[in-house]
Amino acid sequence: MSEATAQDTPEISWSDFEKVLMVAGTVMRVEAFPEARKPAWKVWVDFGPYGEKKTSAQIAALYTPEDLVGRQIVGVINFPEKQVGPFRSQFLLTGFPTEAGVVITALERPVPNGTRLA
Repeated sequence: MSEATAQDTPEISWSDFEKVLMVAGTVMRVEAFPEARKPAWKVWVDFGPYGEKKTSAQIAALYTPEDLVGRQIVGVINFPEKQVGPFRSQFLLTGFPTEAGVVITALERPVPNGTRLA
């Protein structure tokens, strides 16, 4: 991974940030995704008023299904759907890449599903 600096990244406006719909949701179900090229889980998340959405997430290196079910995460839910092999991803589960694997973005305290990141 390369080291990025703030100088390498262009500034965005508040209206740019508002276009990204990042919301809290609760993981409801996790299944194996053996067809994925890199180790991944199929993850279903309840985003409250936005409904339940599914994604393929390359987080299997650090998390088991039991670690994830019931946990609140942060998802970007207004990207276009993406075909990942035989599976259709409907949101991006956010996280931070590390040498050990992706560390998911999780909430420190519970909030209602669908609460928008501010």
